[in-house]
Order: sequence, then structure tokens, then C-alpha cells
Amino acid sequence: MNERIIVVDFGAQYTQLIARRIREAGVFSEILPCTVPIHDLEGVRGIVLSGGPSSVYQAGAPQLDPALLQLCRDDGAPMPLLGICYGLQALVHAAGGRIQAAAHREFGRTRINIFHAEDLLKGMEDGSQVWMSHGDLPLDVPQGYEMIADTASAPIAALRHQVLPHYGVQFHPEVVHTEQGHRVFENFVRDICGCSCDWSPASFLEQKIAEIRDVVGRDNVILGLSGGVDSSVAACLIHKAIGEQLTCIFVNNGLLRHGEWENVQRTFRDHFHIRLEAVDASERFLERLQGVTDPERKRIIIGNTFVHVFEEAMSAISFTLGAKPKFLAQGTLYPDVIESVSFKGPSVTIKTHHNVGGLPEDHPFEILEPFRELFKDEVREIGTLLGLPKEMIGRHPFPGPGLAVRILGAVSDKTLELVREADRIFIEELHAQGHYDAVWQAFAVLLPVQSVGVMGDERTYEQVCVLRAVTSRDGMTADWAKLPLEFLGYVANRIVNEVRGINRVTYDISSKPPATIEWE
Repeated sequence: MNERIIVVDFGAQYTQLIARRIREAGVFSEILPCTVPIHDLEGVRGIVLSGGPSSVYQAGAPQLDPALLQLCRDDGAPMPLLGICYGLQALVHAAGGRIQAAAHREFGRTRINIFHAEDLLKGMEDGSQVWMSHGDLPLDVPQGYEMIADTASAPIAALRHQVLPHYGVQFHPEVVHTEQGHRVFENFVRDICGCSCDWSPASFLEQKIAEIRDVVGRDNVILGLSGGVDSSVAACLIHKAIGEQLTCIFVNNGLLRHGEWENVQRTFRDHFHIRLEAVDASERFLERLQGVTDPERKRIIIGNTFVHVFEEAMSAISFTLGAKPKFLAQGTLYPDVIESVSFKGPSVTIKTHHNVGGLPEDHPFEILEPFRELFKDEVREIGTLLGLPKEMIGRHPFPGPGLAVRILGAVSDKTLELVREADRIFIEELHAQGHYDAVWQAFAVLLPVQSVGVMGDERTYEQVCVLRAVTSRDGMTADWAKLPLEFLGYVANRIVNEVRGINRVTYDISSKPPATIEWE
């Protein structure tokens, strides 16, 4: 933690992913907004400028402070800079170069031609695949800089200053679609910034336990437990830090997966020996969701109801503990935050997540989010260090609003039964046929449409189910899983035969981007 690389956020959806890649290289990374004062960047080893949705030449677009180009580190050496996409354009613009709208926007894979394979691009193969996502391009190379790579559609795909440790790339090395993107970050933090690269999840765990003890003191914490990876690891981490000061509350919102209500109670009471209060509020959630079809409204209703259920349980819990809990803990992750609100910069909102959105402004708790700056794979590493069972750590992500956002349209007992059973069959077969661990996330979605079918020589008019399975490293980007056709056919056949009310099954082959993993 003594070495830091700052990511200056210009509003990119991938900003958190940049920080993740830097941490993978062994250096702690912190994100600050593009409006950060220069003096807040003192004491760091290097700075990365993120992408963003703006055009740098438009009025009101975020700009790079020209003073950043003159910034030095504590040892007097020039501050290393790396601009990515919009960050490259902001760097070029601040250095006196020109940016213009590209003749054609570029979103997707392309091949890079490398002219100088030393320093920043060392180890990247000439002609390797990179990922582009931009509508503007540098028109020329500023004075003092030189081009080090291009692509078929980007004449300046990468550049560097001839004297200062300032670099820029038009492509996105942080996404998995750039085949050797990790090389860019390794070269930047190790060779250009000179970092020793000794940060790890183990060092994070040690620091976070001490931090929780310091923040919580002698107060009590309640944690909304879902049984998923994030809240489960958070519960074990906080329990390790403060022991009996933690009480987990597991709310049955009626939107859980098959068997989850019983399994979670058994696991945390019998295996982890963590104090657990189970509250069945399913009827209240479903009553408030009745007739609601807008996904944002669903999330807000679920978030508000979730906290109100907590408040109503407080009198009994406070009596048992002898004091009212001061903190509400959540398993919020980086992707939750970056897709919901501006974390430490002007990132564009895609959708509100249950963990970070929907909480009423007058809720009585201080929020404790130990994983707010971690990705899913990092949380799984923390879980392994804490000794959680492999089957729990490897469980697929599940959204905070549960099955409500996997039912496109109104939520009812009937639609919940359909999607829950279809999902159960899909997951059951993924386990049985050895595909579960190769998939990042898999689930069923119920569409608000009906289609004509034929069963037993009779006409049916029933609902359509979509199967969704993706591969990913961190949830920020994802590819659709290439599951065997025979497997998909078998699962579809089981669903149509066993789930009365579904007569058609489809498979989603969209990647993220441009789609999201969840449908709502």
C-alpha cells in the first residue's frame, strides 16, 4: 500500500477495470476524479488517465490539467503518465495536438502494428488483437512525441514522449479482448514507474480486518446476507474482525433461487456458527412489486423494502444484543458501483444495483462495504484465504434484486415459479454435465411474451424462456459461453417437459459490451 498508481477517471465504464489490472500487476491502485487537484496526486508512483464518453474538443468536456504534464514525483523524477482512449486524447489535446471525430466509430476487435516494441509495448506481439471503443481520434502527434503503433483505422494507436515518461494508447488494454493487454500495465508499473509490485489480496485482507476493527470499535454490525459469494465472504471477514458484534440478517424476499431459504440458514448457523436472524418477508415484497414492470422501479422497491424489514427487526435484535446496531454491512463490489453511480468520478450510469441504490435517504445506519473496491475474483481469493468451502466461493453471481430482474414484466407467484424451476434445471445440468465451473454466470430469464407450440397434438400458447451463460474474469466484460448444442438441447427439452407454462427456450449469444450480463 506504500506504492500507489492513481487512475484519473474521465467517466469510463472500464475505469475500475484499469485499477484491477494494475493490482494484478502487484500495485495498489486508487481512483480519483478528473477534477482532482494536483496536490492530491503527490506521493504516487504513476498516473493512468482513463477513457470516457466525451469528446475532448466539445464545450464542457473534462480536460487534463496542463500542470499534470509538468508534475514530478517525490524523488524529483518526472511523473509517469499513461493515457487510455479518451485519456490519450486528453493528453494529446493538453500537449497541443488536435483531436477530431473519426470518419467511422470503432467498437470491437482489430489488429495492432507495433513500430517500437520496447518500454510500454514490450512483450506484445506485432499483429496481436486489441479492443477499440471510440468515436474520436488524434489528428496529429504533438511536438516532442512519437507514434509507436497504429491499426488499420487508427493512425495513432499508441504514442510516447521522446524524453518524458508519458505514453498513450487508443485501444483498451484493460479488457480481456485485448489479447496481451496485461503487458501494457506490467511494463508501465514495473519498468516505467519502477514499482516493487508487492500488493496482494493477502495484504488487503490484513489491512481490512484492522480497518474494520478500528471503524466499528465496540459497536454492532448487521449484514444483509443473501447466501451469494459477496455477502458470504463479507460475513466471514467481518466475523473474523469483530466476532459476536456481527449479526447476519437473511431476508426471504420471495425472489430467491430454489432451496436457498433453507440452505443459507443451515450453512451459516451450523457451519460458520455466525449469529443469524432469518426473516420471511416474501409476501410483503411480492405485494409491493405487484404490477411493476420497470426494472429501475423494481430495484428501488426492493431496496426500500429491504431496509424497512431491517428496521422492523431492530427492536428484537437490539434487545438480544443490548444495543442497537450502528452499521449495515453489504457485499458491494466495484462493478456494482461503476454501473450505478459516480464512485470517484463522472462515470455514466447504466443501471442501479440493489447494493448501492434504492436505500432510503433516512435509513439509520452507517454503511460498511469492505469489498467496495474489489472485483469478484479478488473477493473469491479473500474467501479462500478465510477458509470458505470451494463450492461456496465458486458459486455464480446472483443479483441483489434476485429473480425479480430475471422476469421481464410483472413479478407474480406464477412467473416466479416458472423462472425458478427453469433456472434450477439449467444449473442442475451444468453441475451434472461438468460445465458449471467453466462458466462465470448462468441463469434463466422469463420473457413477457407467449408463443404457439404443439404438445401431444394440442396447441399451446405459453411463455418463452431464455437461457443465459457467459464467461468472464470480473464481470466488467463477458463473452457468451459456447456450451455444446447437445447440452443446450437437453436442457431445453427438460424445461419444456417439466415446467408447465413454458413451451419455448432460446439461448442468448450476446456479449458484454454491447449487452449487459443480466437482462434488467
